[in-house]
Amino acid sequence: MTGFDHLDREWLHGKSGIKWSRPGADLIAAWVADMDFPIPAVVADAIREVIAGGDLGYPDLDGGNPLAAPFAERMRTRHGWDPDPGRVWAFTDVLNAVQAVLELMTQPGAGVAVHTPTYPPFLRTLETMRRRLVPIPFHSGPRGWFFDPERAAEAFSDAEVLLLVNPHNPTGRVLTRIELDLLAELAATHDVMVISDEVHAELLYPGHEHIPFATLSEDAARRTITLTSASKTFNLAGIRTAVAHVGSRTTWDALRSRPEHMWGVVGNLSVTATLAAWSGGHRWLGDLLARLARNRSALEVRLGQELDGIRWHSPEGTYLAWLDFRALGLGDNPAVAVRERSRVELSPGPDFGPGGSGFARLNFATAPNVLDEMLSRLAAGLG
Repeated sequence: MTGFDHLDREWLHGKSGIKWSRPGADLIAAWVADMDFPIPAVVADAIREVIAGGDLGYPDLDGGNPLAAPFAERMRTRHGWDPDPGRVWAFTDVLNAVQAVLELMTQPGAGVAVHTPTYPPFLRTLETMRRRLVPIPFHSGPRGWFFDPERAAEAFSDAEVLLLVNPHNPTGRVLTRIELDLLAELAATHDVMVISDEVHAELLYPGHEHIPFATLSEDAARRTITLTSASKTFNLAGIRTAVAHVGSRTTWDALRSRPEHMWGVVGNLSVTATLAAWSGGHRWLGDLLARLARNRSALEVRLGQELDGIRWHSPEGTYLAWLDFRALGLGDNPAVAVRERSRVELSPGPDFGPGGSGFARLNFATAPNVLDEMLSRLAAGLG
């Protein structure tokens, strides 16, 4: 498990990506949702082979989307879903897909229901595109995060779109079939389109199951645009590739009505990396999930022993911990105090919108030596 069990800090700080380059050399980076681990060897080998062959010219896409059939096969084998490969569209990333669908299918002022707190770029997208955020708040209870069905019904009555993030970022909730069925019924009743971001679907812990929204009913299949990517599962965000299964015929026709390059075109390296990860990354993924489970357990122990003023619910999926600092009196944005006192960079809670005040998000997808130093710094600075 080389690469999962130990990481060199100098190597991490030498990376050019935003996660480690922006905070500074004296900080531990636990903010941006990139993992620290090296990418799967099978992906690195595939990319090197393309480069060695000089195969960086225009891709041949006349034969259709090269990711469509592999995506459909992965959904069949992992989730028992049999999506139509002929309705799969390739985008540069999930955010690109969300923006394209909102641009095509809604007008400024349209309400978009979102479980809050939520992924900050989605909030910025709604603000920039002048779509209205209609919150469905997550609440903290004895058994974890939950949402109020009555509040959800109110949100659907005021929305044209549900932007669903499941597994959820930042809380780590994996919605149950009962919860998803409720949302599907509300979508049918109020004729709401569903954009389902399922990019963290393969990063689950034992006892939890990912259920694609499009599998809930025939109606859900017709109104759902399902978004996914190899980016989170295999630490490949920089390849800028995602796929959308477009169940809505109206949305599919709208996408096809625009110039073919309007939403971007995937390139040889991004397709190569994605296909290599999906076809040959199984063992790497198994090792990753084992490491994330151990890190989650270590985080739970250390928080309970040394930082019991920080409240949290252990995530059911993802590698993200949504930490409640309100009992420590660190203000609306505790990430500032954590940076100053502990030299650890967290994602600021207020960036996640309603429900984010007093919180910060911690990314624990790193090696034990880095996680141990991170938690020791937190304890020293805040204990």
